[in-house]
Amino acid sequence: MDPGFPPLRRTSPLFTRKPLEAFLAQAEEGHRLRRVLGPFQLTALGIGAVIGAGIFVATGAAARSVAGPALMLSYAVAGLTCVFAALCYAEFAAMVPVAGSAYAYAYATLGELFAWIIGWDLILEYGVASAAVATGWSAYAQDVLAQVGLPVPLLLGESPWRYDPALGQLVATGSLFNLPAVLAVAAVTAVLVRGIRESSFLNAAMVAIKLAAILFVIGVGAFFVVRTNWEPFAPFGWTGIRFFGHTVAGQVDAGGQPVGMLAGAAIIFFAYIGFDAVSTHAEEARNPQRDVPLGIVVSLAVCSVLYIAMVAVLTGMVRFDQLDVSAPVSLAFRMRGLGWAEGIIAAAGVAGISSVLLVMMLSGPRVFMAMARDGLLPREVFGAVHPRFRTPWRSTLVTGACVAVMAGLLPIDYLLHLTNIGTLLAFVIVCCAVLVMRRTHPAAHRPFRCPLVPLVPVLGILSCLLLMFSLPGSNWVRLGVWLVLGLAVYAFYGRHHSLLRQNAASR
Repeated sequence: MDPGFPPLRRTSPLFTRKPLEAFLAQAEEGHRLRRVLGPFQLTALGIGAVIGAGIFVATGAAARSVAGPALMLSYAVAGLTCVFAALCYAEFAAMVPVAGSAYAYAYATLGELFAWIIGWDLILEYGVASAAVATGWSAYAQDVLAQVGLPVPLLLGESPWRYDPALGQLVATGSLFNLPAVLAVAAVTAVLVRGIRESSFLNAAMVAIKLAAILFVIGVGAFFVVRTNWEPFAPFGWTGIRFFGHTVAGQVDAGGQPVGMLAGAAIIFFAYIGFDAVSTHAEEARNPQRDVPLGIVVSLAVCSVLYIAMVAVLTGMVRFDQLDVSAPVSLAFRMRGLGWAEGIIAAAGVAGISSVLLVMMLSGPRVFMAMARDGLLPREVFGAVHPRFRTPWRSTLVTGACVAVMAGLLPIDYLLHLTNIGTLLAFVIVCCAVLVMRRTHPAAHRPFRCPLVPLVPVLGILSCLLLMFSLPGSNWVRLGVWLVLGLAVYAFYGRHHSLLRQNAASR
């Protein structure tokens, strides 16, 4: 037994914790993934996952109807929240360098029930985020196709419903389903089944394209900023906080949803989702104790700076109430008479959002695989590793099918909010797990240590809860329904097939 992880007192099976060495031994049982990722590839995966729909799509909707020019501060608040969580993720990623991310961390610190909850929550995060990104990809792809004279028919161009904030409900669009989004998901699924090396190479190429495009937007757009477009800076106020559906600070829109700078931070928090995806690939890193924390921290820092700069330029080029909801960047350049750049930006947007879709769909199956290894999900389906490609191919196919259905039928507004609350819950649990692990296993080897504990984890918990409370109340209902469904799956399958329980019962 690792001296940093002494035997624990006998407790309820629901809260039995899995020792670190058990994770490491399980990853070596012949179902191992390839360790081919270095610090550059891991950082590229983080940037690839973070920069995409958040800046190319969500900016328009959030600035137009939620935060106004104060959206740049919304990005700063959301980024600071992520910094707290990222430092906690980095500590665990170095301690437990296996697939599973926060699921594995919770299993080692808080017990099986919390591990199941966070694993089930991560499935929601990566699955719904992938669908939202695919929907954003479709909008940019259709813009590019329309410019070359190949418009997508209305019946196949978007989901059958669109969320109307004025009515506070879904309205029909006249479309059958979003065909480009479905095709994008199918293509990415095929690449992911093929192998991690090919996936990381494709991601690095797309990251290079979108970073060049963002620097182009910032550099060129800065010359067309009109300062009066930033007035009023916070037209919807500075807050927008709700507590379980009841507004406690700030304004609400016509549909009763909170608006303001903090409400904007809760919504565009989606833009930062992805840095945690780096930790799901710890088992594929050549030197996970060093490179995974580095990839998490560096990718988040780079993306935060670029986000704030780009939002400042966009809201300075065009008044916030004139930004397009689906493709705000390319439309902003068109409105400033820079139509020659519109095609370049739209094409870069397609590449940028493609990389986000690739990393999101790359991460979800690895959480499935980690849960299946522990018996909590059917191992023959979700734990199967392809004998040649060394990828979790069956769980990748299942994930691709589910994401394709959501992307084809659900509107992006609906998906963005649901993704945010699931991710924030994951961050809260990881921050709590750092506090628990520091108390229960103070001597455990930590190649990377989160600084200023307990201050940083506590700030992470409080800031994540603040953003969660700022989300519309309907998202709490959806999250509750998802978690109840997950607990039912655990009660009828997971707890009866748990390998940890079976091993304990055989002793």
